[in-house]
Amino acid sequence: MPYANADGVKLYYEETGRGTPIVFVHEFADDLRSWEPQLRFFSRRYRCIAFNARGYPPSEVPRARTKYSQAIAADDIAAVMRHLKIKKAHIIGCSMGGYATLHFGLRHARLALSLTAIGVGYGSDADKRAQFLRDTEVMARRFETLGTAEAIKPYQVGPSRVQFQNKDPRGFALFCAEFAKHSALGAANTLRGVQAKRPVIRSLENGLKRLKVPLHMVSGDEDNNCLESGLFIKRVCPSAWLTVVPNTGHAVNLEEPEFFNRLTAEFLAQVDSGRWRPRDPRSLVKSTMQPGRK
Repeated sequence: MPYANADGVKLYYEETGRGTPIVFVHEFADDLRSWEPQLRFFSRRYRCIAFNARGYPPSEVPRARTKYSQAIAADDIAAVMRHLKIKKAHIIGCSMGGYATLHFGLRHARLALSLTAIGVGYGSDADKRAQFLRDTEVMARRFETLGTAEAIKPYQVGPSRVQFQNKDPRGFALFCAEFAKHSALGAANTLRGVQAKRPVIRSLENGLKRLKVPLHMVSGDEDNNCLESGLFIKRVCPSAWLTVVPNTGHAVNLEEPEFFNRLTAEFLAQVDSGRWRPRDPRSLVKSTMQPGRK
């Protein structure tokens, strides 16, 4: 099995295709297999790499909680790229992987051709933060005491997952079956070390204002915990696009794979061709009538 070394932790990865590299970064409830619809589509034109985060076998599962953090998750992307001798890549992440993608752009901008972040923002709403932290600790304890298959039963049918269940029962059943195989220790450590301690989106405002890497934020319109964060990032980050997908929940790439592939292909084509541009500052004036200065 191919592994990259990330500060002493082995990360399992897979790659396919040739061309400009894309690195895919998975969500908490899944692993690299969640990117199968994208790997098949984009490997026709790109060199595609997907890896399992630390804590997700066959990647290594460190026992120490200190081996898990938001910064480490972003740095692990860079470690995989170094191992594969990739100087720059498009980075695409979902949920937990979307957070890692966003932080990768802030920490390793020189390595990024573009950033695509799906479903980012969970736990950032001020009025829901305390509930998020309580839920995260409860879930971590469930993994420790019940094991993964039992622990995930309430999680997998959460308010932003039922859309997937309703649209694609077969795909949803596969998602649940694969989730049930995850390491309980890895999941608990990830929840406490990465999810519960990551900074809220609004705290990243200064970095987002300076970000020049093309950024595509993608959110389902029924992903209530992420919509506001997507809008906030669009308003403060001049390099950000925002796509809101109708009648859709959290993991847009699984729920609407064909649509996600088409809109992402267009975004990457704009970047690769040199046609992508940051937001025109004239669109930021408060007046709806008077022109702004370019």
